[in-house]
Amino acid sequence: MTPFDSDALKRLVSVTMPYGKHKGTVIADLPGNYLNWFAREGFPPGEIGGLLALMHELDHNGLSHLLKPLRGRG
Repeated sequence: MTPFDSDALKRLVSVTMPYGKHKGTVIADLPGNYLNWFAREGFPPGEIGGLLALMHELDHNGLSHLLKPLRGRG
């Protein structure tokens, strides 16, 4: 998964955290301090880890607003 993978960006607004304190929360809606914790402690392996790392980069660089158009209508 690369940072410019449009499918990965779409998954940030549809995939939910499968475990932990924020289980059930959409990855794009996770709080910055939680993403920072993963950045310090290490992202989990696999797709979830890649999505968390990507969301951390977006959040850390103030780019979370770019996901709004991907959330769809409503």
